[in-house]
Amino acid sequence: MKKIVTVQDISCIGRCSLTVALPIISAMGVEACPLPTALLSSHTLYPEPYIRDLTDSLSGIADHWRKIGAGFDGIYTGYLGSLRQLDIISDFIDEFRGDGFVFIDPVMGDHGKLYSGFTPGYVSRMARFCGKGDIIVPNLTEACLLLGREYIGDTYTKDDLKAILRELTGLGASKAILTGVSMEPGRLGSAAYDSGSGEYFLCMGEKVEGSFHGTGDIFASVCVGALACGKSLSEAVECAICFTCESIKMTVSDSEDRRTGVNFEKVLHILTK
Repeated sequence: MKKIVTVQDISCIGRCSLTVALPIISAMGVEACPLPTALLSSHTLYPEPYIRDLTDSLSGIADHWRKIGAGFDGIYTGYLGSLRQLDIISDFIDEFRGDGFVFIDPVMGDHGKLYSGFTPGYVSRMARFCGKGDIIVPNLTEACLLLGREYIGDTYTKDDLKAILRELTGLGASKAILTGVSMEPGRLGSAAYDSGSGEYFLCMGEKVEGSFHGTGDIFASVCVGALACGKSLSEAVECAICFTCESIKMTVSDSEDRRTGVNFEKVLHILTK
């Protein structure tokens, strides 16, 4: 069985980060090994969550894995909350990547703005960190931040997206995926580029109106699981778009508090086919 280590925070309430990655990757027949960077009582849509930073535990976990000879077929990083975590995980990738792939979701902003607590210095360091990856998956805000571009907003063409994707692979990763792309009303999806083959493609799904927390984590986790199962980049993106859309539709039909995230659990069976 393939084995993926996923490096990100875990929220006890609220579907995001590890609470999304672990069940999705597992459902796809891939062993998911967590390397938690922080523990939260809930994600930050709820007021004043308890947060326990786990930075000091990361090296100890890696030391034990080294002693027992642990190896992985892929490394998947999500939210990393500090420059120190970036440095530690950068070293972790150097030691544990082996022949596997490295998938980096450079979580740090959305809607044209950095998330609270991040600085231009963090953006610069994240751009260097992305050079450790084989595949990077920023949203449009994060892509513009990484490249030092003005935020592109909602007015862009296919040529604009191609140019951004080519620049993103110039950071060091051979493949880049842009999330949250819309080229026509009612459709939302991703654009991707493989610098090795020169392949560029768009994959669109139905756009459901509203705000849905954690969909980026769902998308990235499905991509990672599909790549670990031997799917091509285009197949992985298509699978991720489909599953994310179905998860959102399931959420819309439910009266549950939207802060808890997207009801992906009810459509996990799609991934086991």
